[in-house]
Amino acid sequence: MPTTTTAAVIESAGEQFTLHEVELDDLRPDEVLVRMVAAGLCHTDLSVQAGYIPFALPGILGHEGAGVVTAVGSAVTRVAPGDSVALSFTSCGACRHCRSAHPAYCTTWVPTNMFNGGVRGDGSATVRRGGTVLGGRFFGQSSFSASAVVDERSVVKVPADVPLELVAPLGCGIQTGAGTVLNILRPEPGTTLAVFGTGAVGLAAIAAAALNPLAAVVAIDRVGSRLDLAMELGASHRIDASSEDVPKALDEITGGAGLDYAIDTTANMGVLRTAVEALGTFGSCAAVGAAPVGTEIVLDYTGLLVGRSIIGVTEGDSDPETFIPLLVELYRQGRLPLDKLVKTYPFAEINQAAADARDGSTIKPVLLFGEA
Repeated sequence: MPTTTTAAVIESAGEQFTLHEVELDDLRPDEVLVRMVAAGLCHTDLSVQAGYIPFALPGILGHEGAGVVTAVGSAVTRVAPGDSVALSFTSCGACRHCRSAHPAYCTTWVPTNMFNGGVRGDGSATVRRGGTVLGGRFFGQSSFSASAVVDERSVVKVPADVPLELVAPLGCGIQTGAGTVLNILRPEPGTTLAVFGTGAVGLAAIAAAALNPLAAVVAIDRVGSRLDLAMELGASHRIDASSEDVPKALDEITGGAGLDYAIDTTANMGVLRTAVEALGTFGSCAAVGAAPVGTEIVLDYTGLLVGRSIIGVTEGDSDPETFIPLLVELYRQGRLPLDKLVKTYPFAEINQAAADARDGSTIKPVLLFGEA
């Protein structure tokens, strides 16, 4: 008999989340049933809600889940019932990128995580409402649901004593920001790095950059409170883009040499151009933000000829099974203060959480299940 649970459903692009009773399909051999304790709300979820990123609607979003395993499929070996888990993106596990520890660049990543029609690869559904198929399997999990059928490759076991409301954001936003620094840019001692946009991804990048002996870690934003927090997390300099000339300020900080590294988390093409133009010789800019499909950038081609480069980033090039436990350990050591980023909301207040994320008043909203 199918498992029934409560989920937040988006009926069509532009509409709010509404809570409904839904039915979960029986587990396949490589799937896990997770009772959700917490789920982060990410701007990718908001982009789908707004219609900027296509997904099968009506459907269930959520891709930063954390909870407890209640059942496993016959072939599952990663976890067992009772394990605490973080949920992240899924991947095929067989392509050359997965086999070389780069599952975030799995050859099936986009269709498997987002453009999958909301169903399994064989066309079968994981969730229904009143017998009608709903879009599910978002990032292999669709975790805006009190229980969810999850791909085994989306599941990462975590210590039972770590608060799951702090574990949840590790599945996407935090691992993206931290991974961009630690896995992709890997800044050398004495270099300079600037982060454009200090939301959850940007602040995670700043905290990761602060683990390294850099000459400057620059936080750039238009919100003073976020810049304050960036300084708490290890930024050495701050630039208020609402009142300062950003290129001029960066030129002064770098002594005219330009940045060695930049990270754009905003997906604003004007901001991205500023980040690239602020680079020095051999400087690299990581493009992290999620822009609407089809967005194009305009750059001065000649400016690239001094060795500047732009690299697109998915999930911080993280292997969740190894990187999320590392982030948990950094939190335990007090070197990744996740509690400074998170604000919790009862699951029933998901629309308020979404509004607060959209207007920037909350850095990382995390939904708690079982609260009214």
